[in-house]
Amino acid sequence: MDDGLADLLHRVVMLLGEATRQRTDDPDGLTYSQIRLLGTLEDIEPTTQHRLAQALSVSDPAISRALRPLEASGLVQITVDPAHARRRLVRLTEAGRKAFHAAGKPLYDELRAGLVAAGFPYERYLQDTLRLAEFLASD
Repeated sequence: MDDGLADLLHRVVMLLGEATRQRTDDPDGLTYSQIRLLGTLEDIEPTTQHRLAQALSVSDPAISRALRPLEASGLVQITVDPAHARRRLVRLTEAGRKAFHAAGKPLYDELRAGLVAAGFPYERYLQDTLRLAEFLASD
């Protein structure tokens, strides 16, 4: 790997780590893990707890523990799967969807600003990514 690219990737990881630490230090905000869980859930809902655990590469008990405070806060809803009584279906509530987008926007803006400040060609990367997605969708 090119040393310049490796350095740039290292800086990106450092920016993400710093943003994550700042979020975790905020007792009233969502942690990075919670934001990631809500975002993944938005992409695949409704889903089982097991499938959500697989999507996040964590164990079933870890997902169960992670979902408890989110359910207590009204951000997710967990119900029994009518097709299988032992399975639990997980859905975002409207409050969960709003919380995810409200927490994700500052993180996105912070990451974008950090990448640009670090010399990453963010706008070009974004345009290339959008073109690639359009190309892949056209097949």
